[in-house]
Amino acid sequence: MKPGKRDIPVKIKISGRQLDELQRHSWHMIEAFGLDTRIDNYKGVRPISLYSWDLECILDVLDAVLNDENEYPDQEDEGYLMLHELYLHLKNEYQEKYGR
Repeated sequence: MKPGKRDIPVKIKISGRQLDELQRHSWHMIEAFGLDTRIDNYKGVRPISLYSWDLECILDVLDAVLNDENEYPDQEDEGYLMLHELYLHLKNEYQEKYGR
């Protein structure tokens, strides 16, 4: 999807363990027209621009992964906690920006 002039991205910096965990699950985003590649290539140095449809895809993937006991059998695992924290942050940014 190509952004229009009224589509405003959210700029978010993701780094460290949160970025590692997000990149671990980027293959779930394969149908999102390059979002998986953008996430895989992202280094976490500068903020990444994400549009509403990017955030919706990431939030859906994170929701599915966090609720999958095969992915994270221990909800006290550091990877789970970092990904859950990222999920809450992205969800909050999405709601503030797009009000949905």
